[in-house]
Amino acid sequence: MGQSILRMKAVQILLVAAVTAVAGEFKINPFDGDIFRIAMGSSAFLLCLLLMRQLPYIITGIVTGVVVLLFRMVMEAALGSGLTLEGSLSSHFSAMIYYVVFGLLMSAIKSRIDTFHPLVLGAIAALIDLLSNEMELLVRLIVLDSATFRLNEWTYLMAIAVLRTYFTTGVYSSISVSQLRIREREQQERIEQMLGFGSGLYGEVFYLKKSIGTLEQVTLNSFGLYRDLKDGEDTRSYSPQVLGITQQLHEVKKDSQRILAGLVKLVERGEVTVDMPLPEIVRFTVKSNAKYAEMLGKRIEFDTHITAGYTTGSYIPLLTLLNNLTANAVEVIQEAGTIRLDAYEQGGMTVFTVTDSGAGIQRRDLELLFEPGFTTKFDDEGIAATGIGLSHVRDIVQLFGGSITVQPESHTGGAMFQITVPSAKLRKEE
Repeated sequence: MGQSILRMKAVQILLVAAVTAVAGEFKINPFDGDIFRIAMGSSAFLLCLLLMRQLPYIITGIVTGVVVLLFRMVMEAALGSGLTLEGSLSSHFSAMIYYVVFGLLMSAIKSRIDTFHPLVLGAIAALIDLLSNEMELLVRLIVLDSATFRLNEWTYLMAIAVLRTYFTTGVYSSISVSQLRIREREQQERIEQMLGFGSGLYGEVFYLKKSIGTLEQVTLNSFGLYRDLKDGEDTRSYSPQVLGITQQLHEVKKDSQRILAGLVKLVERGEVTVDMPLPEIVRFTVKSNAKYAEMLGKRIEFDTHITAGYTTGSYIPLLTLLNNLTANAVEVIQEAGTIRLDAYEQGGMTVFTVTDSGAGIQRRDLELLFEPGFTTKFDDEGIAATGIGLSHVRDIVQLFGGSITVQPESHTGGAMFQITVPSAKLRKEE
C-alpha cells in the first residue's frame, strides 16, 4: 500500500511538472528583448499546488524546475536556435530556480492555506511570485551578467505578479466552492437516508413495544385460562393445549424483548446526537413524499407554511407523524392535486396540519378512522391495506400528551388532519 501511494505521488509530481512546462510556452514579454519572460507556467504551477495539497511542495518545485529546464533546452534544440548546450543551459537555468524557490516558499504556508481568506491568499501568493521572480532575476544577472531593471520595469513585474496570482487563486476558489457544494449535496442525501431509516426504525420500536405489552397481557390471560381449565372436570383435556399456547407466547415475548433492546439503543443513539429545527423536518417530509408521489405517477404540488422555527430533539417521531399523514394524502389524491403542511405555535401548543385536495372522508368513517385495522384503501387486486398508519399516528401523539383531530372536508376539497402537541414536550432546551 505504501509503495503504491509513493508511485502515485511520483506520477502526480511528474504530471504537474509536464503541465507547467507546456503552459510555460504560452508567454508574454512585457519588457524589451528577452531579458525576462512572464509565462502561464507560473499560474499552472500555483493552481496545481493549491489543488494537489497532498504533494510535497519542495520536491515538486525541484522536479518541476528540472523538467522545465530540460523541456526548454530540448525545444530550442529542436527549433534550431543555434545556441550551444552550455548557452541554452545558462539561458534557462534561472527558470529552474524560480520553481524551486516558489515550491519552497509555498511549503511554508501549506498547512495554513485553508485558513486564509481568498483575498489574503492571493496577496501572499503574489508576494511569493514576486520573491521567486526576484530570485530568478538575480540568478539571471549573475549567470548572464545582464543589466539591472529600471524602476518602471519592476513596477510591471509586481503588477503582473498580482494579476496572475489573483486570477489563479480566483479559479482555485471557484473550484473549491463547486467541490464544497457537491460534498454538501452528498452529505444532505446521506442525512435524508439516515432520517428516513430513523423514522421507520422509530415506528418499528413503537409497535414492538406495543406488541410486547399485548403479548404480556395475552400470556397472563392464557395462563389464567389454563388454570381454570385444569380445575374443571369436563375441560381438563384442553388444559395442555392452552399451556402450550402460553409457553409459545412467552417465547415470542422474550425474543421480541431482545430485538427491542437492540433497536432502542439505535434510536436513542440517534436522538442523543442530532437535533433538528421544525422547518427542516417539514422540508424532509415534503421531499420524501414528493418522490413517493412521483413514483405513483401523480402530479402533486406541495405548499408549506411554517412559523414555528424552534429546534427539537424529537425529530424522529415528528417525521413519523408527518410522513404517515402526508403519505396518506398522496395516496388519496387520484392524479393531480395539492398538499399543504402548516406548523405554528398557539397558546403554548405547537400545531401541525396536513391538508389535501383529495375526495375527503365520509362522516360515517370518522369514528373508526383511528382504529387499528380500519382502512378504505385497496390495491389493484382488491386487497385491503393494513390500516395501522393512523392508529400509529394517534398513539405517538398521545405519548406527547397531544391530540389529533380531522376535518372530513376542508377549503381545498379534501381532508385536514390537525395535530396539537405541547411545545414544551418538543422544544429543545437551549
